[in-house]
Amino acid sequence: MSKIDFSGRVAIVTGAGGGVGRLHALGLAARGAKVVVNDLGGAVDGSGSSATAAQKVVDEIKAAGGEAIANGASVTDFDAVQAMVQQTMDIWGRVDVLVNNAGILRDKSFAKMDLADFRLVLDVHLMGAVHTCKAVWPHMVEQKYGRIVMTTSSTGLYGNFGQSNYGAAKLAQVGLMQTLSLEGAKHGIHVNALAPTAATRMTEGLVPPEVFAALNPEAVVPAMLVLASEQAPTRTILCAGAGTYEAAHITLTRGLHLGLTPDTPERLLAALDQVTSSEGEIVPESGTEQGTNELKLAMTAKR
Repeated sequence: MSKIDFSGRVAIVTGAGGGVGRLHALGLAARGAKVVVNDLGGAVDGSGSSATAAQKVVDEIKAAGGEAIANGASVTDFDAVQAMVQQTMDIWGRVDVLVNNAGILRDKSFAKMDLADFRLVLDVHLMGAVHTCKAVWPHMVEQKYGRIVMTTSSTGLYGNFGQSNYGAAKLAQVGLMQTLSLEGAKHGIHVNALAPTAATRMTEGLVPPEVFAALNPEAVVPAMLVLASEQAPTRTILCAGAGTYEAAHITLTRGLHLGLTPDTPERLLAALDQVTSSEGEIVPESGTEQGTNELKLAMTAKR
């Protein structure tokens, strides 16, 4: 069995002042990583800030014999994120792992949601991940090694009432992961996504108490460690909760060529069950496979 070891590696974990992020930082440090504990120290809705949360986690890591520094940069501020990465390089000379965990919630049904709350959630989850990836990317390219873990969600993958902003932001991270994994391949950069189910302050009150108790956030950490490890896959969506681990896939059905005639809309409507059937579906290696499949069926139909 291959041992997961982060000795000599440097990791940045955003939103690491509490909840799952704190456990990610502790988990990486316990296996030898030097860790940048990044947290703005705000409330669940993103309001306020405090350096205390990140420093407490740093103190925990140091008390256990590890190495860590605290950073209070907001992931929405690209200049501050760049400064954080530069601070990491100045102290430890490299950055091997980035875990994009920072996030906020501003839940409401779409009809009642203020657009400012929609934009802020996108800014933190999506643009926050963009900022951190952009800042670490040149360093990972230069050292020919990198591991980036996005934090997606079942809400992004499958939807959840009252979380249109959160769901949009979380699925957008998967789209970012898909392309960065392709662009990073030649540089030894692996990019994956983690969909955690865990009881934290962000989920407290959303689920019954007995379910909350069963969803120990520590059970999410093993999946993160795999996705951040030297042995990590790339372009994988790993789901984790309550000690159970699954993978999610964005698939493409085999499809059906109907051509283009005046009655194509009606024929497509009549054939929707066949078009949407999961039998024989594939997981495309890149976006070009959709077009390739469509052209293949079209060419076959002409023979």
